[in-house]
Order: sequence, then C-alpha cells, then structure tokens
Amino acid sequence: MSQLIVKDERIVNILQQVKDPEIDSISIVELGMVEQAEFHNGMAKVRLLPTFMGCPALEIIKGNVEKALLADSAISETDVDFLFSPPWTSDRVSEIGREKLKEFGIAPPPEKLEDDGGWKVNCPYCDSPYTTLDNIFGPTACRSILYCKQCKNPFEAMKPISTIM
Repeated sequence: MSQLIVKDERIVNILQQVKDPEIDSISIVELGMVEQAEFHNGMAKVRLLPTFMGCPALEIIKGNVEKALLADSAISETDVDFLFSPPWTSDRVSEIGREKLKEFGIAPPPEKLEDDGGWKVNCPYCDSPYTTLDNIFGPTACRSILYCKQCKNPFEAMKPISTIM
C-alpha cells in the first residue's frame, strides 16, 4: 500500500477531509495520492501523486488541499505540488478507500492481475464475479465501464495501474 512520508499527523488528518472532486465519498489520503505531508514553523508541505498524468482535476485538488490546510490556524503557508515519480499505482488505494469506492458504486481496482495480464472485478452492487468489460473507456481515464451478468447493472471500475504492467 501507500508509502506515505508522515512528519506531522495533523496534516494527514486535514488531508483526510479533502475529497476526490469526482468521487466525493473518498479522500485523497484513501486514494493513496499523498506521498509526503510535513509541517514545520507554520509551513505545510504536501506532495501528491496524480492518479493519471492528464487528470483534469489536478488544479482543483491542489486548490482544495491549500484551502483545507489554510483553514487550520496553525498553518500560515502552504507548499503543495504534484510528483510524477514514483508513479501512483492502484495498489496505493487503502482498504477503507476500496470500501468507499464500492459504496459509491465503483468497483475498486483488482488487487492482482490474472496470469494472462487481464483483470477481473466483482460487481460493487451484488459482489458477483460474473462481470464483463463493456467499455475500456469510462467517464474518466482511470475508470472503465463493466456489466454485471447477475444483477444486470452496469457499473464503473477503477483500472488497475501498475509499474509492472
């Protein structure tokens, strides 16, 4: 899971309140986007990993992080930026994050790929393994559209992202 560098738990607790702009039930901490969180002499330094390089919500996320940090009276200055190395991978999503994705109706990324490199996910509504990929292209670059053969519901799934794919 996440390799978060924590120097001050206060910053992580604040970041826990910053939600993904498209999935408002999950925080950027639970998504594993927070790589570094430090606090020293009134300065909060945060380094985030984007889930996808071309994510259109990066500036929104950065603004929301800065706003949340500056709402704390002990923080007078912020230094928030995105890192592209190490790359974010879907195994950074926490167990709580995986559950929150399911509650939102999005299947979390599979924890392991199949031997043939394929991936299978259970339906977030009925937990059935009888699902098929309907469209690799979902509403965002990090999600695909699948269909559950059991409950007959279409659903979105987080794509597996790995450095070994």
